[in-house]
Amino acid sequence: MKRSRLGGNISMQLLQQHRMCFPVKNETTFALPELLYIMRIKETHTQDLLMPRVSIIIPSYNSLKYLPETLQSVLEQDFQDFEVIVIDDGSTDGTEAWFAANISDSRLRLITQPNQGPSIARNTGIAVAQGEYIAFLDSDDLWHPSKLSKQIAILDKDDDCAIVYSWLANIDQHGKPTGKTRRYFNQGMVWPELVMHNFIGCGSNAMVRSCCFKQLGLFDPATTGIEDWDMWLRIADRYPFQVIHEALVYYRQHPASLSNNWSVLEKSFQNVLDKTFSSADSRKVSHRSMSYARAYLCLSWKPVQSKHRAHVESSRLLRKAVSYDPNLRLTAGYIRLCITILFVRYFGANRYEAVLSRSSQIRKVISGLLCPLQVAKSSRLS
Repeated sequence: MKRSRLGGNISMQLLQQHRMCFPVKNETTFALPELLYIMRIKETHTQDLLMPRVSIIIPSYNSLKYLPETLQSVLEQDFQDFEVIVIDDGSTDGTEAWFAANISDSRLRLITQPNQGPSIARNTGIAVAQGEYIAFLDSDDLWHPSKLSKQIAILDKDDDCAIVYSWLANIDQHGKPTGKTRRYFNQGMVWPELVMHNFIGCGSNAMVRSCCFKQLGLFDPATTGIEDWDMWLRIADRYPFQVIHEALVYYRQHPASLSNNWSVLEKSFQNVLDKTFSSADSRKVSHRSMSYARAYLCLSWKPVQSKHRAHVESSRLLRKAVSYDPNLRLTAGYIRLCITILFVRYFGANRYEAVLSRSSQIRKVISGLLCPLQVAKSSRLS
């Protein structure tokens, strides 16, 4: 349907007829430019002209140690037309008191609720968000100062694009760069690649058009730990993505990360993929076996990367990955994990830690030689 078919006067009755908010199954799916057109007309009747362009949603649970630095990285953005919604998800570390005593910027607000998990926290933020675009930020991650402006420039230019993401750089629990940058180039209709691997990388990366949540629903609480991947898959099934070839997100890795709770993640991976392929058309079903295999390969890394270096659990999960697709044995990721498991098993966790430390040092040197500008940008975090 072309945009011109909508005409110049769209009444609220017509909006209800199209049932923009949380459509039922089998409802008509609009092209994204058409959704944007309807949403913009609706906004002229229902929203104040001074509403922020971007809503930044930060779920937080006992993250006061990192939250001030995270908020500072938002306030240092070179694009300032935003609102920040911090969802205190039942914290017991004094987050609410700290916020009341230290935050005076009217663009920042705190919503407190009983602990219900990151999906519900994000959904709470979406429900009150007023921006045309929504950016999510985990309470321990950081942004480069140009993150918002560069993503907004792409969404403003391309009405078809639903999500903009960037490369991301890993930082350790102390905020120091590890020297590892995750670089991906997938853009356009990315569902076939995304169902194999969540290349967006973390929940602090994507900027999303708010109308996508009205069209496709909210985060699923049954997918704890990978709720962002589930949401991006639903969006990728309909709309194109764009990528920025620059690390604009600093992703903190530490032993307390939810991503290290592999028992929870295993159930979530199963839920996401079962749901994804239960509604996939015949062309997409061909991706099923390898998608399950790669999901379990990803999950297999978690135990051996944890502080306990649980190589036995990694072996169990890896066997399950191969059961879905034996061709997984031919991939570099499988071979690399097998070597890691064997090393930890026969040489112990201490020697493995020493190898990791040395590898990190080498990676930092190489990164400094190849990408001095990026290292200079990251050095502000040290």
